[in-house]
Amino acid sequence: MNYRRMRLLSLLFVLVSLAGLVTGQERRMTLSGEILSPAYEGWWPNDDGTFKLFFGYMNSNWQEEFDIDIGSRNYFSIVEPNELDDLDLDGYDFGQADKGQPTHFYPRRNPFLFTVDVPADFGENELVWTLAARSDYVVRAYGTLKPDYRIDPQVISTEVGGAFGSLDDRLRTNIPPDLTIEGEAFRSVRAGEALDMAAIIVDPDNLPARSSRPPPRTPDQIYRPPQSIVASSGPGERFSWIIYRGPAARAKFEPVQMKTYTDTRVYSNSPWSPPFTIPMPPENNRWTSTVTFDTPGEYVLRGVASDGSMFTYQNISVTVTR
Repeated sequence: MNYRRMRLLSLLFVLVSLAGLVTGQERRMTLSGEILSPAYEGWWPNDDGTFKLFFGYMNSNWQEEFDIDIGSRNYFSIVEPNELDDLDLDGYDFGQADKGQPTHFYPRRNPFLFTVDVPADFGENELVWTLAARSDYVVRAYGTLKPDYRIDPQVISTEVGGAFGSLDDRLRTNIPPDLTIEGEAFRSVRAGEALDMAAIIVDPDNLPARSSRPPPRTPDQIYRPPQSIVASSGPGERFSWIIYRGPAARAKFEPVQMKTYTDTRVYSNSPWSPPFTIPMPPENNRWTSTVTFDTPGEYVLRGVASDGSMFTYQNISVTVTR
């Protein structure tokens, strides 16, 4: 499949998706049974000559979540152009499979969730993410260095509806928040015992600046249909923990963490959900919480810091014993 055809197919997919979105808003929201698709978000150059590729995913369900371990149903491949265009081909290679992708998948759109660095001589190769949430449905995202996929912080902000969807040129140089997780990166806790966690978030450029725009208050304002294709959220620092690897249903956070995915339903504890208001940072910008697991196993928690437009991540690995 040549590049032009791929772009036309991508455009057709977007148009069909938008048509489905409008229909879905009018008629129903599918809670389960829909597909999970990996997403290649774009790339930018690193200072050392290497390149950073951004990935996320779209879970078309509003409620169903997936757990897919690294393996033949969740893997990366580094291949030559078009080598894995045929979805019937198996590209699994144990040595390439794990590029830091999640194994737990929340509902809806989870954009720019992780990055993979590739070498300066990556050239025309493809970094392909294969996902098969259902045994009979394989989906792939193709990461390339094609010029059309080059992005910058303003593009990221636009794609996540940052700063109420602002196109302010200053967002091109927006610096993501500084994130410091207190304590060890590898921890152990017994099932049923609370694990204390703390994170310090600082936005070095205060961009985009926190807004004083009042949240929607009347029913007409709260339940007003979306005004744009991309859901928007307000600016300002925020922080949440998510389960990045391991069954999220086995973990309970206190306090309940605001969602990091674009749940646009009203009163859904999501920055994209009316009438949600971005909380003020706690004292000394130190966000504290606990997590309790009810089942032994290996888990990876990801701390997600954002200024509303850009994201910073840090993981904690937790071994839960009996």
